[in-house]
Amino acid sequence: MLEISTVNDTYSKSIIDLILNIQQKEFNVHITIDDQPDLMQIDDFYFANGGSFWGAFINGELVGTIALVKFDENAAAIRKMFVKKEFRGKEYNIAQKLLEILISYCRENGIKEVYLGTVSILKAALRFYERNHFTVINKELLPAKFPIMNADNVFCFLDLKPSL
Repeated sequence: MLEISTVNDTYSKSIIDLILNIQQKEFNVHITIDDQPDLMQIDDFYFANGGSFWGAFINGELVGTIALVKFDENAAAIRKMFVKKEFRGKEYNIAQKLLEILISYCRENGIKEVYLGTVSILKAALRFYERNHFTVINKELLPAKFPIMNADNVFCFLDLKPSL
């Protein structure tokens, strides 16, 4: 049974294991834990500024993550959206549920602009974001305070402002 809840520093080891395995072994992205110090300080990096970090669990096993870094009054960035390979797809719908929780959190907390960076080789991830109304934007259109990750080369935007 799927359970999604906020996670903090006490889950760092499980989160690091999940994310590094997907990044390095599955997608051959040249990134290490040293490139992602936020994973060792989840409370300070995500929660302290008004963001959050969620984990998806099946029978107590961490199978997915998503995080939100609030970097401006009304703007935030999605980070660490990962789901274990065997739990991806419509059968479990974990990525969709994680994203919906994040967007609800944004709406409840006055975040009106959501950005993200990803890597071009993650084509399924990009299609997923586009299906969820994100628009691919040029890097030059990112807000000055957007926290860019070195590996990212594709950027997306979701406008949560109410339409008139």
